[in-house]
Amino acid sequence: MRIVAEHLSYTYNERSPFETRALDDISLTIEEGEFFGIIGHTGSGKSTFVQHLNGLIRLPSSCKHYHPKKPKRGQPVPPEPVLKVGDFDLSDRKTDFRALRKSVGMVFQYPEYQLFAETVSEDVAFGLKNFADKKSRPSEEEIKAAVRDALAAVGLDAAEVGEKSPFDLSGGQKRRVAIAGVIVTRPEVLILDEPAAGLDPLGKREIMELLHELHRTWCKTIVIVSHDMDEIAENCTRVAVFKDGTVPYISTPKELFSHAEELYALGLDIPLTAKLTAALARRGIAIDCDFTTEDFLEKVLALKKGGAS
Repeated sequence: MRIVAEHLSYTYNERSPFETRALDDISLTIEEGEFFGIIGHTGSGKSTFVQHLNGLIRLPSSCKHYHPKKPKRGQPVPPEPVLKVGDFDLSDRKTDFRALRKSVGMVFQYPEYQLFAETVSEDVAFGLKNFADKKSRPSEEEIKAAVRDALAAVGLDAAEVGEKSPFDLSGGQKRRVAIAGVIVTRPEVLILDEPAAGLDPLGKREIMELLHELHRTWCKTIVIVSHDMDEIAENCTRVAVFKDGTVPYISTPKELFSHAEELYALGLDIPLTAKLTAALARRGIAIDCDFTTEDFLEKVLALKKGGAS
């Protein structure tokens, strides 16, 4: 599912003393099959944007009593926002938002805090039952099979944990159960807000390995919101930088992190590999890498080997 946003704007508490412009005429495209990253400071518009993608925040034109605003006298008519996710037109009030949310899974930050059911199986099954309509309600056997498959996809055995309370699991297992509860509907797009937040280095590596496995086998497109530049450099095909409701940069991590000064000016950091590459460049040692740890080490070792010979 290709995601296309054009002229997307959003204001919280409009026409009040607390009015805040969260998105300001954003346009960006996420291609099907990407592992896409979104970075930016708190309040930059990241979360507001991704909540639009499965209709948690809806475009005004998709609401029942929408009437387009009339421009002020002498002002041009502002362009209508466009937001499409695959075949879903999110500006159309006739859009089936239940079907959309089944196809676009959303995992919020610290999703383990949202577990609530008595057993793991019941928690994972909730989303599947919630999105089913009366005509297409799955049978109990189909639900059990879907839960079993979703748990297996996140590295858990339904026979081992299915009847346990989710609150009796480890922190890492809880997070995996929460992700299973989203992917049980087999969404084509999976969006995760800070998927590795609060995890130790091993936990971070394991959760990112899990996401890549889901990307290969389960969800065609993955979008992560992250403040961790190393995480973005290591995992994403492209990245969008959000700032004050705008998107000043959309590029590959290699291209983006080559412009350290611009990112520093935005108050953002760069990956450790980019810092090391810059330090070597100041010593007259040029390395052309994509800022993943693997590529950086490979280039450094090749350079050392070449110098030794």
